Amino acid sequence: MSDIEIPETRIGAETDEAAGVRFPDLYRWLEADTAEVNRWQDAQGEAAAAYVRDWPHFDRLRELVERYDSERFGSVPVFAGGYWFRIEAVPGAERPSVLVSGEPYGEARVLFDPGTENPPKPPFLSWISPSPDGRVLAVGVCTDGSERNTIRLVDTETGALLPDPPPQFLKDSWTGGAKWLPDSSGFFFTATDEDPVSAAHRIVLHLRRGTPSTVDIEVPWLPGDDYRAVLASADGRRVVAVQGLFDPVPVAVAELTDPVALHWRPFVTDPALNLAGFLLGEEWIAVTDAGAPRGRVVAIGLDSPAPNDPGTWRTVVPESEAVVRAVRPVGDVLYVHEFADTYAGLRVVDRQGAARGTVALPGKGALGELPFAIMNILGPVPEDQLVFSFSTLTSSWGTYRHRPGTTVLETLREPAARLENCVVEDGWSTSPDGARVPYHLVRRRDLALNRPRPTLLWGYGGFGAPWLPQFPGAMAAFVASGGVFVHTHLRGGGELGRDWWEQGRLQGKQNGYADLYAIAEDLIATRVTSPDLLALAGGSNGGLLAGVGATQRPNLFRAVVPRVPLLDLIGGCRDGYGRWVIDSDFARVDDPEEIRRLAGFSPYHLVRDGVDYPAVFIEAGHTDPRCPAWHARKFAARMQAATAGDSPVLLHIWRGSGHGWATDRDMLLTQETESLAFLAKVLGLTPPD
Repeated sequence: MSDIEIPETRIGAETDEAAGVRFPDLYRWLEADTAEVNRWQDAQGEAAAAYVRDWPHFDRLRELVERYDSERFGSVPVFAGGYWFRIEAVPGAERPSVLVSGEPYGEARVLFDPGTENPPKPPFLSWISPSPDGRVLAVGVCTDGSERNTIRLVDTETGALLPDPPPQFLKDSWTGGAKWLPDSSGFFFTATDEDPVSAAHRIVLHLRRGTPSTVDIEVPWLPGDDYRAVLASADGRRVVAVQGLFDPVPVAVAELTDPVALHWRPFVTDPALNLAGFLLGEEWIAVTDAGAPRGRVVAIGLDSPAPNDPGTWRTVVPESEAVVRAVRPVGDVLYVHEFADTYAGLRVVDRQGAARGTVALPGKGALGELPFAIMNILGPVPEDQLVFSFSTLTSSWGTYRHRPGTTVLETLREPAARLENCVVEDGWSTSPDGARVPYHLVRRRDLALNRPRPTLLWGYGGFGAPWLPQFPGAMAAFVASGGVFVHTHLRGGGELGRDWWEQGRLQGKQNGYADLYAIAEDLIATRVTSPDLLALAGGSNGGLLAGVGATQRPNLFRAVVPRVPLLDLIGGCRDGYGRWVIDSDFARVDDPEEIRRLAGFSPYHLVRDGVDYPAVFIEAGHTDPRCPAWHARKFAARMQAATAGDSPVLLHIWRGSGHGWATDRDMLLTQETESLAFLAKVLGLTPPD
């Protein structure tokens, strides 16, 4: 394989079973967190690190990675009580702190420094949520990289920690942390079970009146274990319970008289209706794809006799060729975020839907949004302005402000990183079933495509999450080094509307992989690249994508990097969170025929002895609760034993790191550098001086 010594791996004789279907599971023992497994894992990591650090340009590449490092998702300061709160690094601090100022990026004071909590290893700031009056700041703090966080409460006048914060764990930051009552007397939050891989979520109310108290809130019509949240209307009259990570539905409403004794009544209880939105007066205003695959904006009266019937909803913005993604209220207007051929647009309408103009965005790119619908509906918005982030494939996230009734777009913060002298070219390939699949190609302007070049495909294609055409962050170093970066839009994502998602999920899941291969073959046919210069990488569901590509089409790629991946989809059916994920987007886990289909794109089960596999570098986090590290361990062991060629199969599992949402920046930079160094070493790229 290489001159790097890979530790030997013993083979077991166990089997796995899902829905009565049995599969050999030779490396089941690597799922345990035993001393033997940890010794093996650490030895694998040492071999992987040695391989990439043996490359003479590693340190120079890390400098490039740090230069191009940027936020994964565009964030903006949060407004409350006349002040703006933000998370930002300050000179000399080990970790970013919470700052407060009178303007979004004005002169600020440090309000909460996590370094004071544990100086040797400060915790990670997962989220912030100030009370409406600006007097108390709730902060989510994660100590082990897993995303599981607990709440700290800060007096914003003195910076002192307040006593008796709620003790429960939050699974992550995905429901926005603390959702305050309008009078700032307390907040709702979504707690989880003690089990890190549990999919359970429950609503908790924490009150600050008198003696602090924390109580569970029972809401009928919240079935199953899906993500959920309770939020209050801005006027303080009502609360609504929302459930569904991918398809949020406002299932119940209550009058906000006594938050401890809420009398819930059902609202929209059909889980098939996607309604990501907010309460505004007597209506729920939301984006839906019900009867409109590309999305529309609707209003549902809170006293509607048939809220589950889309025919009774008032259409505010009808379906069009654009894909409607989100809607935000500012004053008496609504800002509508939409896609046109994957690129973002922003238009303004009044509450009846009449056009009030468009916002001239600073280029072709992406508005800042989080990947799943429920994550984007729970944040406060100032009454007189919309502050948002925007990025392109050659510039990182900048922050901008638009005020209704004006044509001026203010730049509050310029992008911190740019790819200079580069071009972006839009392309479309054709999948075997005739679907047209978009992609974007990024290269240096001086890099002529007169012969095949080292090329990196990057994709996701799952859960209806749009793969935004945004700055590639550390992967910009690949472009600066003379490579071609290809940002793909695969079925299973949400870039082209509901149909695009449905065609790439459940029984259509293989379509997304076919889309990937169609793009790769198009790039080879046009001599942009060749199979010996083509790489594939992705994280999370994109890590699964990379694993599928390596095992279904091993001759198509020279190098593959699955990051924080799911790779054993049969084994994933056994734990609570994995079972929920697989059942949502891949296959119905209680159906034997579905399980057999699932095995057809489960990379661990696709590995065959005697195949010349591409070079593979697998990276995972030891405390990852979403894609547990054993997926990476088992897949690496199986590929190392099976491959017939001399291309390396390497594994690095990082301690103190999870799925990437709560990993320290310095560790992330090193992770990015290792995976890119692997690609550069295999493909023959050299970072510029």
